[in-house]
Amino acid sequence: PYNTYTRAGLPPTPIALPGLAALRAAVRPEPTRALYFVARGDGSSAFSENLGDHNRAVNQFQRRQR
Repeated sequence: PYNTYTRAGLPPTPIALPGLAALRAAVRPEPTRALYFVARGDGSSAFSENLGDHNRAVNQFQRRQR
């Protein structure tokens, strides 16, 4: 009943539950100039302040995936 690709509507119960730390971070995020991020695939992320830097980070990630 949880495969939302094959079943119409919502699943019978929540599929994710954020922890207290995630809720607190959403309410009071740390100050940052970063506007973009890309997951690197190793559990870390690259944060960028502008679209050009972000696109370079995306390209680096995509090149490593090939």
